[in-house]
Amino acid sequence: MASIELHDIGKQWGETQALRDVTLHIPSGTFCVLLGPSGCGKSTTLRILAGLETASTGRVLIDGRDVTQLPPAQRGIAMVFQNYALFPHLSVADNISFGLQVRKLPSAEREKRLRETAQLLGLDSLLDRKPSQLSGGQQQRVALGRALVAQAKVCLMDEPLSNLDAQLRQDMRRELRDLQQKLGLTVVYVTHDQAEAMSMADQVVLLNRGQVEQAASARTLYARPATTFAARFIGTPPMNLLALEDGRIVGTDIDTGLPAAARQLGVRPEAVTLGAQGLPATVASIEYLGADSVLSCALGDGPGAQRLAVRAPGHLDVPVGAPVQLLIDPQDLHVFDADGRRIDTDSSHQGDAASTTSPTP
Repeated sequence: MASIELHDIGKQWGETQALRDVTLHIPSGTFCVLLGPSGCGKSTTLRILAGLETASTGRVLIDGRDVTQLPPAQRGIAMVFQNYALFPHLSVADNISFGLQVRKLPSAEREKRLRETAQLLGLDSLLDRKPSQLSGGQQQRVALGRALVAQAKVCLMDEPLSNLDAQLRQDMRRELRDLQQKLGLTVVYVTHDQAEAMSMADQVVLLNRGQVEQAASARTLYARPATTFAARFIGTPPMNLLALEDGRIVGTDIDTGLPAAARQLGVRPEAVTLGAQGLPATVASIEYLGADSVLSCALGDGPGAQRLAVRAPGHLDVPVGAPVQLLIDPQDLHVFDADGRRIDTDSSHQGDAASTTSPTP
């Protein structure tokens, strides 16, 4: 096992700033996911860790050793690429052990590692096949086996499941996580899929425009997003954000009792329920998802009305245009300032915010 540290990493191509002051600590033996939209810098960060790109500024430490200027072969890492990069003319056994042959390991040691890795990944009966004779999940296991057979302490993965169908991707997420815990590997995994990040990671690093938006456990990212970007990126459907002005919800007469610095009020769709008394709203549209339905409800009238998504039971029968009352527990509210940064309100403000469950008389 090996820890990873990034100190003030920056990457620039001409006028383009791909990464800016990225600082991270990834503890030994943990599963870290770099998450974010396309172009946020997650793959660039991974490539700098691997030594495939050189950082413009900053340092990279693996297990306390400064590897910033070292080539990939001297960093003690293994990597699984998005396209698997298997040799089509080689068998599964030769694909897995290719790197060991290049390093000129003794044949007995190569064979021992190959058998152990194949057994671990359930590839024992496939060693004589070519990649074209394998399913997508089996090819993914071969690519993973090639990384594991090197017995590196750090494994880097660049969207390795993106080529698989939804069901297989879900199965492989579970297998990868179990394997990482069994071997005690330090894994850095790149994805834009929040379901992968939430289900697999010990630490999620959310990147936005080349900077770390928030680095925390999946539970913390969901329960206490540091910014409106984190609040909207994590969760399906995304968090509702209602504009505030002088403590009032814009487009309504509802006073939250929050200070003027509070400019946006967040609440997750699953934290909103329908009741007899609450925020008056009108159902604008309904998206039926089977077990759940997502109601888009309009707060207020006219062009200034704001929308609030509500995750309700799928069997709920409410027509479009129907008036409803929305209940929100004050403990489920998130408050953000004009810059989109979280404001932790004190207990008195949280008590005042309870008025958002019913209109001010």
